[in-house]
Amino acid sequence: MAAETNESHLLIIEDDQGRKEFTLENPVYSIGRDRECNIRLVSQFVSRRHATLVRLPREQNSQSYYYRIVDGDAKGKLSSNGLMINGRKMPSHDLRNEDEIIFGPQVRAIYYLLRNTQRSGNTDASEYDITLINPGMTDDIEEL
Repeated sequence: MAAETNESHLLIIEDDQGRKEFTLENPVYSIGRDRECNIRLVSQFVSRRHATLVRLPREQNSQSYYYRIVDGDAKGKLSSNGLMINGRKMPSHDLRNEDEIIFGPQVRAIYYLLRNTQRSGNTDASEYDITLINPGMTDDIEEL
């Protein structure tokens, strides 16, 4: 039975306006305070064009991809405060599940890579691990 993996890329932002979720599907995202950014951060402590997300294919599987975050805009102009990723200041980073990105005071993001495996073909009851409990079996536990 063949298994097909579908990936979802999710970025959860917390800034001065609260929490926002972004499903990542596009090849490039601009992140920053500027109204024209794809992912807008609401805080006086972040740059207008603080970071760029770039989608890149995984080598072993052309159907699968990952995102790289890069400090600054697409033209190479760096942000004022840089990026802290998992507690370390970095100019760029290939994102992995549950990476934390700090853009400035009280402005952060968590990246999630969600993998959904779907089985193709017929399914039968042998695929499920189900234990049936007789209601009378719990009487012994309550007496302890």
